Amino acid sequence: MTHRVNEALALSTSLPVTHGICSGRVDRWAVIMTGGDGTRLRSLTREIAGDDWPKQFSRILGEATLLDQTISRVGLSVPAARTMFAVTQTHESFYDSYLSYVPRTQMLIQPKNAGTAPAILYSLLRVARVNPAVAVVFFPSDHYVSDDALFMSYVESAFDITETRTDLVILLGIEPDGPEAEYGWIEPVSATLTRNPDALSWVRRFWEKPTPELANKLMARGCLWNSFVMVGRVSAFLEMIRRASPDLYDRFGALEPDIGTDNEQDKARSLYSHLPDINFSRHILAARPRDLAVLPVTGLRWRDLGKPRRVLSTLADIGVKPAQAHAWNSASRLEATLA
Repeated sequence: MTHRVNEALALSTSLPVTHGICSGRVDRWAVIMTGGDGTRLRSLTREIAGDDWPKQFSRILGEATLLDQTISRVGLSVPAARTMFAVTQTHESFYDSYLSYVPRTQMLIQPKNAGTAPAILYSLLRVARVNPAVAVVFFPSDHYVSDDALFMSYVESAFDITETRTDLVILLGIEPDGPEAEYGWIEPVSATLTRNPDALSWVRRFWEKPTPELANKLMARGCLWNSFVMVGRVSAFLEMIRRASPDLYDRFGALEPDIGTDNEQDKARSLYSHLPDINFSRHILAARPRDLAVLPVTGLRWRDLGKPRRVLSTLADIGVKPAQAHAWNSASRLEATLA
């Protein structure tokens, strides 16, 4: 995948190269986002998997849980010792069982689910305690990817770019196969910027859940789905959040001195008790397109399993049926009421 990096970074019309910023390969970390409640899928996961647990802890696409599948995917590029899990206290019974082997220093336990922005910022501050110059990739734990090795090759390309572009947050943009209105969409500066369709590009605009009519137009002009897999230096993420949401940044700044101490959990509980839900895509990415670049991902199928119809279509695509004999028909009926 070297051509993606070389061509993208050499484009004066796309992303100018900044030389001499770093030497050698920077440390790479991963954060797996594991704190979502998945309430929209509870009835469906009960039908398919026989339980109503949060979807990331459920076996809805085969024998492995969605979280296990994500861990395997991430492990192709980032070692387990540098993988952190962002969880919520309400899921303690699940992560105590499924992640019992993970050292507590790699568990970011939030007092409650306050949306993706607090989880990401808190995780960044934790990683920054190790080294604020490291590169980090964020992964949701409820996605389907048809080819893990190919997908992770794009992550590797994004990591390579951070060696010289310390100021960028790189989004992995999925080539769409339909005008999905429930996804975030990324509009590159130009979909035909070079002869290489894999080339990195600046982001013109981030569209969070457009109308169906707009989704059709975005697809027609070469826009990409936002996979919410993001790569960048810790410092680049922190600066983007500071500029987009200074209030959120300052609130967590008050917690920062206590991270890693005996006071951390008490201070975090106090902080989260006053936090509203803050969506990272809507409040951070959409507000700071100038801090973003997008790397197009092609040649594979990807799904965010946040909707029942996406789960059902994915199960059909991969030829997996629920363990319970009655569940497939029941799940199909639920689609109309839950979608």
